[in-house]
Order: sequence, then C-alpha cells, then structure tokens
Amino acid sequence: MRRIDPREAHVKPLPTPDADSQAYWDALKEGRLMLQHCRACGHKQVYPQAICRHCGAEELVLEPASGRGTVHSFSVVHRAPGPAFKQDTPYAVLLVELEEGPRMISSLMDADPMSVVFDMPVALVCDPIDGGTVLPRFRPATR
Repeated sequence: MRRIDPREAHVKPLPTPDADSQAYWDALKEGRLMLQHCRACGHKQVYPQAICRHCGAEELVLEPASGRGTVHSFSVVHRAPGPAFKQDTPYAVLLVELEEGPRMISSLMDADPMSVVFDMPVALVCDPIDGGTVLPRFRPATR
C-alpha cells in the first residue's frame, strides 16, 4: 500500500484523463457533459472507458447529455475523509440519475447540503478548479 506523503494530505486529488476519457474532460471545460453511447447495443454510460459495460463492445461514441437529472441517493458528509476536505464540510455527495438514464456520482453546490432530498431535480454545473480541471457538479433545479 502506498504511503501518503504528509505534504500531500492537504491537496485534493484531481482526475487524471487518459485516452478513453480525455474528450469527456475536454467537453466539461466547454460546459458540456458527454455520455458514451454503444453503437452495438444502445447502452449509455458515464465515465468513459474502452468498452461498453453492458455488452463489451468497443463501438462507443460520445454524445451530449442534457445535464439534467434527479437525486437518486445522497449522503451529507460532516466529517472530512482527510485534511484536504476539512474546509468543505458539511457537503452533499450525490448519486444523480441523468435524464438519459445513467447514474453518476457528484456533489452539490450553491445550496445547503441539508436541503437535499430524494428525487430532487438538479442541473449540471461545470465547476472550474485549480489547474484548469473542470468537475461536473450539480445544483438544485426546477422541474
């Protein structure tokens, strides 16, 4: 197991784009959420990878998503998992069911984490953070 350098404990981990996910992260920088669509079976998935999680085909294309969804599940974090997240508590971690069907894990912004409820409508926010990385997050939305 890799030991964490104490100097790194105050730094939030950032996503590391690879060949399968680079276009996804680039689209977020442009304010767009992209889903992979399998040409073989029609399955839609978020968080790009080399194969379809449903049928195993490699015939995947990225297509734009609406950026709208509902909260399928959530957890409000009161105790930070490490020093880098201490200033953020409390915060809500969301499992968002996108209008297109797939679910993705994200977090809430621009709202009290204690206001989250099941089936709450949410909308995508492309949140720029350090180093030019943009994270897909969600805020409350009206139906």
